[in-house]
Amino acid sequence: MAQSIREKAIETLQLEAQAVAQLAERIDDDFEAAVRAILECKARVVVTGMGKSGHVGRKIAATLASTGTPSFFMHPAEAFHGDLGMVTADDIVIAISNSGESNEVVNILSIIHRIGARIVAMCGRRKSQLGRSADFYIDIGVEREACPLGLAPTSSTTATLAMGDAIAMALMEARDFKKEDYALFHPGGALGRKLLLTVANVMHTGEENPVVAYNTTAKDALFVMTDKGLGAVSVVDAAGKFIGLVTDGIIRRALAKDYNFLDKDVESIMFATPLTIAPDKMAAAALSVMEKHQPRPVTVLPVVDDAGVPVGIVHLTDLLRQGVV
Repeated sequence: MAQSIREKAIETLQLEAQAVAQLAERIDDDFEAAVRAILECKARVVVTGMGKSGHVGRKIAATLASTGTPSFFMHPAEAFHGDLGMVTADDIVIAISNSGESNEVVNILSIIHRIGARIVAMCGRRKSQLGRSADFYIDIGVEREACPLGLAPTSSTTATLAMGDAIAMALMEARDFKKEDYALFHPGGALGRKLLLTVANVMHTGEENPVVAYNTTAKDALFVMTDKGLGAVSVVDAAGKFIGLVTDGIIRRALAKDYNFLDKDVESIMFATPLTIAPDKMAAAALSVMEKHQPRPVTVLPVVDDAGVPVGIVHLTDLLRQGVV
């Protein structure tokens, strides 16, 4: 009687998990030698593979490239028709084939050697053509495919993908690859925005930066605040140095008492010790400062340079729009 859908799904996951778990036994001297060779490579890592191995190879190449190891995928069939010109003597080629006998992969091995590049074989048979031709051998063999026919690459491709991750993570550790390095290669991602964006990248500056002199009337400061639409205005002294901040909250509280303050100098109502931040600080740091302010978070943060000049202002919505969370 055929297995139920649920039983087959569970068996598939168990077989693939077993295949990955057994890889731990293959992390040997050969594996370490291959990783050290990649670590010492001054050029690129070229990953190649045919069919499902090729699809996995593309992912391995992408993972390597994004974690500090320059890498790209080369289709073995296209390589035989000109793309081998992308390979140099200083490169290392990771060739993937579970059987080690894929014609498209085997056919380019001798040419890769003639070019001078070294080959890391990722396959399940050391005595295969690929295994014998390689400079380094990494065993990705599995006992059984999860496919009920034993034909579709399942356990083998999962094992290959996991071993590729093991290589990439070992290289990351050896390179002391940090979050900032990762963010550099992922500037469009959330981590990249968090670790790469500075206050200078998100602040309002120039004509968009609301600044008034200390002897400006509160009424005129209110006009500037309204025109810029940021809910605050920085106040400077006669030398142009930052001395305080007026917010819409300060204006509202003053209006609740009387209107006489509108004709007085803005210095009389400004907050003289507001939070500020430098333009070279990370945007994430600005968000943290704003959120942790007591007794309540603030929505605007004046940006003051080393000379004490208010060069910009950051609004909470600017940080949220940029994905700095």
